[in-house]
Amino acid sequence: MNTLASLLPAVPVLGWAVHARWLHRRLTTARHDPLTRLWTRDAFTRRARRLLRDPRAVVVLADVDHFKQINDTHGHAAGDVLLATVAARLTHATGPAGVVGRLGGDEFAAVLIDRDGTAADRLHTLARVLARPVDTAPDVHTTVSLGWVRAVDHRGEDLSTLLRRADEAMYAAKRSGRSGPLRAARLGRLLGSVAGRRPGRRGAA
Repeated sequence: MNTLASLLPAVPVLGWAVHARWLHRRLTTARHDPLTRLWTRDAFTRRARRLLRDPRAVVVLADVDHFKQINDTHGHAAGDVLLATVAARLTHATGPAGVVGRLGGDEFAAVLIDRDGTAADRLHTLARVLARPVDTAPDVHTTVSLGWVRAVDHRGEDLSTLLRRADEAMYAAKRSGRSGPLRAARLGRLLGSVAGRRPGRRGAA
């Protein structure tokens, strides 16, 4: 009897622990994209804003080129594998101090901390890595357009504004067909290569 009585208080505690673990799994799933396991837009935004307190922060936008063609040629399963591969390579390049999110479709965003001033070189290397074929599907590969901006070049601007600048640079790179990433203009100067209309459909370029 005494043994049973001693166990009774533990029952609600045990039930709460199980519920807490279930709730944590649900929240974690909601914060992560199920295909790439990257942070979803809202979760990415919260973490990215914290990183932007560091003046060495760099904001990057990445968009998979010819993604519709990949799906049409190789099938949607191959497209999914490509997206997961891009996500993994972006995460590796960004490092544990940064954050990567999937904004939707074939578009990704990242914030990394450029401790040694080598962001430009790192992103050029990343562009080459992202163009490599998928390890498990050698026929599945394409380039990825990158645009980036240093937060210190635009002091006082928030994440959404920096993302827009990186986005403009990314689409300028996509339209120009250049093989490397394109940096947004400093101090609000317009990019000469941004002339023309932005493509209306993601992945159609």
